Amino acid sequence: MKDLVIIGAAAAGSAAAIYAGRNNLDFVIISKDVGGEVALSGKVGNWPGTITTTGFELAKNFREHVKTIHDQIDEGFEVTDIKQEKNYHIVTAKNSAGEEKTYETKAVIIASGIHPRRLPVPGDEKYYGKGITYCTTCDGPLFKGKTTTTIGAGNSALESVLMMSRISEKVYLLTRYPDTEENSGGFPKGERILVDKVKELDNVEIIYEADTTEILGEEMVTGLKYKNKNSGEDLSAEALAKVEKQIEVDGVMIHIGMIPNSDFVKCSKKNPMGEVEVDIKCNTDCPGVFAAGDVTNVPYKQIAIAAGHGVTAAMGAIEYINRWKEE
Repeated sequence: MKDLVIIGAAAAGSAAAIYAGRNNLDFVIISKDVGGEVALSGKVGNWPGTITTTGFELAKNFREHVKTIHDQIDEGFEVTDIKQEKNYHIVTAKNSAGEEKTYETKAVIIASGIHPRRLPVPGDEKYYGKGITYCTTCDGPLFKGKTTTTIGAGNSALESVLMMSRISEKVYLLTRYPDTEENSGGFPKGERILVDKVKELDNVEIIYEADTTEILGEEMVTGLKYKNKNSGEDLSAEALAKVEKQIEVDGVMIHIGMIPNSDFVKCSKKNPMGEVEVDIKCNTDCPGVFAAGDVTNVPYKQIAIAAGHGVTAAMGAIEYINRWKEE
């Protein structure tokens, strides 16, 4: 039986692993990949002690640091179930080939992170990977000299536009919010410094109060349709056609929020958004199960906060394991 199973290997999971290793626990890390959404980030300038780096480099450093302490990372596996048995847990995981592994463990740390929210409009599935991307850092360079649009109103959308303004000839930015002070100039979830930088760009056109209604294409994306969000939700096809506007674009970058990777979590309470609820020591309401980072109800989704949360979860798990007795 393992002392601990850590699910996830981004900031929270890596930090938890480092502390578990330093305390000589017998543990395993299970993760689809190392770095998670961190690895897909562009320029990173808010990691303490490092003035600037990239998400890819930071994820690489996570792996190297963890490997110096512990070498058992079951990479390529995703957890499908956590079952409580007496006072221990059985964790089940599968890889893309259908291979299944099970682990018995005294404690579990869920640090499985988040994934992008999909845009529920016609054309999203059809043209995903054919001009539609949810990772500007990954796919943005493919649109050099072309026309692109970014959809979203948070920091990731603003960072997408800043990147694409250096690559594309023309960039549209669609936000659902009006250009008012109360809405931070149309971007209530964005940092003001990023908003100001985007608004100074000559090749960027911001379209406010815009709801995307359809992504158009042939073999690849050719454009999109949108309407003013105040036009109403239940419009007939005829009425919608009268209020819709269309722009021609070669690429669509979608950044409209993230969803917790928590579908496999059954024994612990989750809030309506699917975030695992934890206390100040990262305990869930399932004894021996801890959670950390973006998958939880921690209010700010930041790399440094996730790392600190991972340390807290590890310390809580260590405290629990020290008191654990076999039933």
